[in-house]
Amino acid sequence: MITGAEFYNVMVAVVPLYVAMILAYGSVRWWAIFSPEQCTGINRFVAVFAVPLLSFHFIASNDPYNMNVRFVAADSLQKIIVLFAAAISYARGGATLDWAISAFSLATLPNTLVVGIPLLTAMYGDFSASLMVQIVVLQCVVWYTLLLFLYEYRAAQALLLARHPGFDAGSVVAGDRSASSGCHASTIAPADEMSVTSSPQNSKELHMFVRNEDASSVPHDASKEIRLTVSSPIESGGGEERSSSSTAMGSLQEIPKTMGLTKMILIMVWKKLIQNPNTYSSLVGMVWSLISFRWHIGMPIIVEKSISILSDAGLGMAMFSIGLFMALQPKTVSCGRSATIFSMAMRFITGPMVMAVVSFALGLRGTLLRIAILQAALPQGIVTFVFAKDYEVLPTVLSTGVIFGMLIALPITLLYYIVLGM
Repeated sequence: MITGAEFYNVMVAVVPLYVAMILAYGSVRWWAIFSPEQCTGINRFVAVFAVPLLSFHFIASNDPYNMNVRFVAADSLQKIIVLFAAAISYARGGATLDWAISAFSLATLPNTLVVGIPLLTAMYGDFSASLMVQIVVLQCVVWYTLLLFLYEYRAAQALLLARHPGFDAGSVVAGDRSASSGCHASTIAPADEMSVTSSPQNSKELHMFVRNEDASSVPHDASKEIRLTVSSPIESGGGEERSSSSTAMGSLQEIPKTMGLTKMILIMVWKKLIQNPNTYSSLVGMVWSLISFRWHIGMPIIVEKSISILSDAGLGMAMFSIGLFMALQPKTVSCGRSATIFSMAMRFITGPMVMAVVSFALGLRGTLLRIAILQAALPQGIVTFVFAKDYEVLPTVLSTGVIFGMLIALPITLLYYIVLGM
């Protein structure tokens, strides 16, 4: 049973986060302290410095040789199961590809770094912070990369259908095997938990971790478009078969469709990852932790202080950025009642339920089981909205998931905490 003192400790950890978020919201909506352009500058600082250094701090201080394999396996298996269910629903026609990808995002990718670490630490102690860091590493390195791949696959599919309305499972010709920006017109870097994107149509939205670039700033090899053409023969008027335009060119080489698309998608995902500051902070943090805990080498104090002076501000600035994001969106709920109910059910019911079943099946019990379930019930990570807005895949659903999810997250996580403590 949760005691009054334990409940108070949780409130002490969580309420300041919401204070920072409310102050940011009020500074835009109520008091007009910051303009949209000034918000862009604030969030650019958070995206480039504060949050990556915060991520580096947690990852570098976590012992990678002492990871809880069952806990990490449960988190990974939960995501795999949800992804598999979404894929089956899409394959059987029960859901569009847009909804399948969005369902995976909503059910499996919470705001672990910014909200999860302080909240779970207050609830279950420093032991849970180490577990959350392990989840953050996997999110940054594995699951956000997979999400990018899915969005790029969807963009490539849309490109093919636009060019060849009758496109079937035939072979595909690559007219130019250079890296493509044809399946997605902008080059926008992926984001971490705190990322927000902007579009030309809405000057109030923020640039965080993402930056729009015009065609002139795209590298020459990335600005070329892969020309995909159906290579099956067609009949001429006289009944003789004539080759398609790609065959007539003679210089084009046929390759299997999956090989051409996969190469194109992987190149685009790689280009986005290398523009993301959090990619570097996660990888460098992991490398340092491997060295530090293997040979017991401490970080030089001057380096540690240089990092901590900004990383210490990362958590508060991250919540402040969420408040700015909420204030600059046109509506708190912008996707309709049914979609809102669906998104909240995926985030706060489906995700935790799958995690509970998987964790129990893998042998997690007691505090470990409670932590696993509760971290799956955290509010939605903003990175999912960034990707959805970037690729124009149900962005209003993910926006509602972030904003409305943050508003109801505190009572829901407290309810989970109390119920699981009984």
